[in-house]
Amino acid sequence: MLARLLRPKHVASAHCDLPCGVYDPAQARIEAESVKAIMEKYAGNEDPVFRARALTIKEERAELVKHHLWVLWTDYFKPPHLEQYPQLHQLFWDATKLAGAAGAKGTVDVSKAEDLLGKIDEISKIFWETKAA
Repeated sequence: MLARLLRPKHVASAHCDLPCGVYDPAQARIEAESVKAIMEKYAGNEDPVFRARALTIKEERAELVKHHLWVLWTDYFKPPHLEQYPQLHQLFWDATKLAGAAGAKGTVDVSKAEDLLGKIDEISKIFWETKAA
């Protein structure tokens, strides 16, 4: 009897403890655009103080890219998404590697930032397809 009284009348599920429902790959893209712009400014400036600051800021922004991507991957995308888009795991793996030490954090090569932006665009396309469903 007590178990029946304590049983919830409605069962709800959420992706996190506080389901805000606000996700957008644009957050990762904005930070990745910043990484690319900093790399370009770094290449165009020989001042060692400027370059040191640029590297620090670039690495911070690259870390934010990884953060925003992981929030999408771990909080937004669910097993049904992975079934529908089996390339998601590899796509997030590649994107976070491009944002990390093997990519944006570890180089000033603008092509790495462009590759990262391309991966974010692929993630964004899938994200918006799932939101429309």
